Amino acid sequence: MNRSRRLLAMGVSVLAGLLGNALLGSRSSADQTSGTLFPASSGKILIMGRTDYSDFSMPRFWAPGVTVEARFMGPYCYLDVNDQERYNKNHNYLEVRVDGGAPFRVQTTGEKNQILLAKGLTPGPHTVTITKDTEASIGYLDLVGFRCGKLLPPPPLPSHKIEFIGDSITCGFGDDQSVVPCGKGTWYDEHNAYLSYGPITARHLDAQWHITAYSGIGLIHSCCGMTFTMPEIWDTEDIQPNGTAWNVQHYQPDVVTICLGQNDGVQPENKFVPAYVSFVQTLHSSYPKARIVLLSSPMASPQLNAALHKYLPEVVRDCSQQGNNSVSTFYFSKDFGGGCGNHPDLAGQRQMAKELTSYLAKLMHWKQHSTPDMM
Repeated sequence: MNRSRRLLAMGVSVLAGLLGNALLGSRSSADQTSGTLFPASSGKILIMGRTDYSDFSMPRFWAPGVTVEARFMGPYCYLDVNDQERYNKNHNYLEVRVDGGAPFRVQTTGEKNQILLAKGLTPGPHTVTITKDTEASIGYLDLVGFRCGKLLPPPPLPSHKIEFIGDSITCGFGDDQSVVPCGKGTWYDEHNAYLSYGPITARHLDAQWHITAYSGIGLIHSCCGMTFTMPEIWDTEDIQPNGTAWNVQHYQPDVVTICLGQNDGVQPENKFVPAYVSFVQTLHSSYPKARIVLLSSPMASPQLNAALHKYLPEVVRDCSQQGNNSVSTFYFSKDFGGGCGNHPDLAGQRQMAKELTSYLAKLMHWKQHSTPDMM
């Protein structure tokens, strides 16, 4: 097993992120700084999320919510990152947080980017996180490295692990209008995976997170002319149809939540329930020790909500009859709109996270931790 695969098997990945209290923006990587470049292969940076290490010098990732954490010394930091620029126009958003302060967003502006994230910091040490806010269909990012005074040994990853499977709601579609209002710019300008319910829940439970989600996806029927469904892409590295296979042994979650059904609409019981049971059993085979929680949709119409309240317990019952007693249901308290396309906004995502956190803490006997996200 090569070095990168050994790191993944340990649940530790390499990436780098540095930032600060002042957002300074993005510029061409041709405009170099005098700072020392710490390459992505330095071994002092952690990544949570599905990552391709075919080129160990530039880890590549597609999924929303892939998160980098690093510790550094010095008053400034830069990020060197390459963007796929899918369709020659897409540019990913990143969420940046320093020393637990307020998160802020940056966006790539070209294929090669050198982003000055902070200046004027104390000498250190500082802890930084960088999260891919936009989803897999926007394109991948390659980490080149970071520039700062010094990189320190990385912090340990939490021991608890969660995987959040879902659609646009789980991606964080339409929740953040801080940069571009709804209906303006491109369809992904309001994406914020870092502040979606999954990562907030994970942070509140001191857990690692992976997001396996795709806007418009369904269990047996996807929207918008899409011909593939979640059971066909959930185990790919790039969260794409016909994508590269992801080795599920690299990340074995303690709990998996599934938020599907919104894009299916009300389907016949004799089609939806067996398909859901089959998907759950597939997940159970891949994650034999994980608890699996079936979520209602926080955007469901009254008709769909009623159907999910009827169907989900049947899925639990059928799985139990097949010897799988690890499955349970959770229902959000209401319809959370307010964001673009009636998706949950940031306030709705926080409230959803509060509800789900309380449920998972009891289910898993995990301690809840106070975080700024819940305020």
